[in-house]
Amino acid sequence: QVQLVESGGGLVQAGGSLRLSCAPSRSIFSFNTMGWYRQAPGKQRELVATISSGESTNYADSVKGRFTISRDNTKNTVYLQMNSLKPEDTAVYLCYARGVIMDHWGQGTQVTVSS
Repeated sequence: QVQLVESGGGLVQAGGSLRLSCAPSRSIFSFNTMGWYRQAPGKQRELVATISSGESTNYADSVKGRFTISRDNTKNTVYLQMNSLKPEDTAVYLCYARGVIMDHWGQGTQVTVSS
């Protein structure tokens, strides 16, 4: 059973920054893609950003230019740097990892942006 341990969520004012971290319980190299999704109350889960094993990145249009996904292979961790946060970024952010056989999800970390 793979575990994805997330950290870094919290409460921040609009315009502020947060950095989320996701550390899997096995080597980061065992996943083709890792990334972040988010889910706000009453809304569907949506993709935020992904990064491949080759470090290709993909972002939702709503976060382009504000969020940056990266990975540190030496620390076995994926990061999501979130700048210029807006109230509409408020959601539970979930770490995601695509394995060979199945996908894996973290339990989520709450990000709340006040206006």
